[in-house]
Amino acid sequence: MRFFREMNSFVRGLLIVAVVALVVVILQLQATLTALFLIAQIAFFLAIAFFVYLVWRERRSDIDTWSTRAKAAFYAAAVLIVVDVGLFIVARPSGRSALAFFLVLIICGFAMFRVWRDQHSYSV
Repeated sequence: MRFFREMNSFVRGLLIVAVVALVVVILQLQATLTALFLIAQIAFFLAIAFFVYLVWRERRSDIDTWSTRAKAAFYAAAVLIVVDVGLFIVARPSGRSALAFFLVLIICGFAMFRVWRDQHSYSV
């Protein structure tokens, strides 16, 4: 046990990963790992959605003072980002589809930033 405690932490971590990989291969648990990975993906997406909801709930009184056009653009960009990320998780795009995913994400983020900045400019 002393040898394991005094071992380099990087090497110790690699040994732990190797043991887990060996157990998975010997017991043929690849399907179980795939299911756990899918559950983790869904949980991660839900955690992001919950965080965005908490931020929105904290700032919704500010958003209510915006014009109808600004609110519509802001919320439409937010919904499009959620749909975009959801499709990314489901479809796993590559090539041009992945490029389209990132372009939609960037454009919607920029639209939300511009609306927010325009609504918070206090100069006349």
